[in-house]
Amino acid sequence: MSWFADHGWLAWVGLALALGAIEAASVDFVFLMLGGGALAGALASALGAPVALQVLVAVAVAGLLLFGVRPLVRRHFMVPEGHGGIGLPAQIGRAALVIQTVTSLDGRIKLGGETWTARTAPGTADCLPGQEVRVVSIEGATAIVTGVAPGRNSE
Repeated sequence: MSWFADHGWLAWVGLALALGAIEAASVDFVFLMLGGGALAGALASALGAPVALQVLVAVAVAGLLLFGVRPLVRRHFMVPEGHGGIGLPAQIGRAALVIQTVTSLDGRIKLGGETWTARTAPGTADCLPGQEVRVVSIEGATAIVTGVAPGRNSE
């Protein structure tokens, strides 16, 4: 028991690392904030605070992080509901620029800074280089597009 009395900060750091590992699996920013509280407890321990004060500091800092910092972090890093998420579903509805004539068989567009193979949607006119198009679906690695009507704003 005397080892823990002398190295209590190490137990707090171990707890913070365990909470960080759990956070890596959950990515909800709860365990990250609790880990921040554990690091505050480690600091209090390293400064020689009694165990009760260490726990109080850890709980207070974790609470401040959970209710003060976590909402800001979530707003910054999380994708809003109904946004389409990430990956291929997020591309549908986005505007793109034609860089090689897009026909019902082939073409190239610039979408989100990347060059994509593209085809026009059935019954849609060919799209010429420099024209703005809208992605209506993704089939494999090919974007299916339609021309944007003149006067419509892109994203």
